[in-house]
Amino acid sequence: MANYYSDHPELEFQLSHPLMQRVVELKENNYADAAQYDDAPVDFDDAVENYRRVMEITGEVAANVIEPNSESVDLEGPHLDNGRMIYASKTFENLDVTRKAGMYGVSMPRRYGGLNLPTTVFSMMSEVISAADAGFQNIWSLQSCIDTLYEFGSEEQRAKYIPRICAGETMSMDLTEPDAGSDLQRVMLKATYDEANQCWRLNGVKRFITNGDSDIHLVLARSEEGTKDGRGLSMFIYDRRDGGVDVRHIEHKLGIHGSPTCELTYKNAKAELCGDRKLGLIKYVMALMNGARLGIAAQSVGVEQEAYNEGLAYARERAQFGEKIINFPAVYDMLSRMKAKLDAGRSLLYQTSRYVDIYKSLEDIARSRKLTPEERAEMKQYSRLADAFTPLAKGMNSEYANQNAYDAISIHGGSGFIMEYKSQRLYRDARIFSIYEGTTQLQVVAATRYVTNGTYLQVMRDMMADTEQRMVDTLKPLMERVRMMVDLYEKSIERVKALGNQSVQDFLARRLYDMTGEIIMSLLIIDDASRCKELFEKSAHVYVRMAEENVCAKAYYVRHFEEADLEMFKAE
Repeated sequence: MANYYSDHPELEFQLSHPLMQRVVELKENNYADAAQYDDAPVDFDDAVENYRRVMEITGEVAANVIEPNSESVDLEGPHLDNGRMIYASKTFENLDVTRKAGMYGVSMPRRYGGLNLPTTVFSMMSEVISAADAGFQNIWSLQSCIDTLYEFGSEEQRAKYIPRICAGETMSMDLTEPDAGSDLQRVMLKATYDEANQCWRLNGVKRFITNGDSDIHLVLARSEEGTKDGRGLSMFIYDRRDGGVDVRHIEHKLGIHGSPTCELTYKNAKAELCGDRKLGLIKYVMALMNGARLGIAAQSVGVEQEAYNEGLAYARERAQFGEKIINFPAVYDMLSRMKAKLDAGRSLLYQTSRYVDIYKSLEDIARSRKLTPEERAEMKQYSRLADAFTPLAKGMNSEYANQNAYDAISIHGGSGFIMEYKSQRLYRDARIFSIYEGTTQLQVVAATRYVTNGTYLQVMRDMMADTEQRMVDTLKPLMERVRMMVDLYEKSIERVKALGNQSVQDFLARRLYDMTGEIIMSLLIIDDASRCKELFEKSAHVYVRMAEENVCAKAYYVRHFEEADLEMFKAE
């Protein structure tokens, strides 16, 4: 029987990373739950074995329920019935099976009925489910919105809502409006306090809301009358049981058909304030979006894997000119690059997830006791790393998912353009990944300050020094290539700064961003190959050479760019 977890030993490898020891120690708070909960681990090995069991279950459900249902869901999609969104028939089956398998409340503490699993495992579950059906992954993974309620809501709200999510109820984050897409400061959904009923009331329209008819919504709304910027926005909790929100329209989309994208009308809808007023965008949405962006990175890696699987399987079977096409250089070049992007992108995803785990766990511990100076320094360090790595993980992997899906169709030739083959669906699904939850261009903006202030450069140097301590001889030439790339990268940053023009820096930022991601992923895949040669050495050689090709070209472009050149690129 197929299993989307155990069929790929690269996933198991990520659970054995040295940082997992610290992740587990913090997430389990030195195994304090063991005395109170039968399912709580007693030590590190017990915890990791539990993660494996969860992943085995997830992999089995993904391979044997969600994937077989994916074609039917794609063809049927959700529909609108009297102001309510109705899922595709097989989506209901997916929801039922995942609930019975206990795949909800993944990150929540056991005291609320949660599984208390780290972000790293949640990302792995997301990847595996996305490989089966990226549209269903959207519905399932939005349970992570509960993290924001857990962090910023009251204890009364936690006790009220978290057990419902742990039982399998669905969530959405209602942010975007017709005039407020990437620029959320323009949100105008109105929140007014109802003195008579001691609650807030929401009125207005939300657009492009994924899983918009969910059970529990987190809603960004304008609570401060007369304001026009982010300082007037607050976060609210809307419970569908209270009514007041209708689905006006379900978008007819290019891909992820099983994921309902809704336009909602709020008509005096009852809501609760989550956290403090005026911090909705400034603090809470930023936390919400960082989690969502990591989720899209996981979703992207899942599709990268499935696109590679489809391309590889077809190339092994398809014969032309008396030979299997997998033996043609043009084809195995594509396949080797697809696999290298997958392995390097996955490594970036889980390194980012581990960084998030460490600082989030320390934040959680700080709610119950004062952190030591060493713990505060550790939390600050990993919070900064997570903030720097998240836009790389989301942006680079969403682009790689598109590239792998494109190449899978190319390997299939004309058959890839036919609707009966899965490749076309992967291609359609992947296109949104570099758009929603912050376009790649916005990930570049988020990463740029870490480029210009030297954070990434220092990370690269630290990674090189660490990996060289255990690197096998066959990988040393690759490290020399990376060292050369880092030198070009540093010179490129200096060149951009020397030009002293903000518009030029903004124009060249994408080149610097791509160089950053490619160098960091080169170092990650070399490190993986150092720890597991048989799984990653080939991808390390392919990826580093591919990165070198790209970094050298971008460095040349930056070196020869002049301020006056900018005028040639401006649209008429």
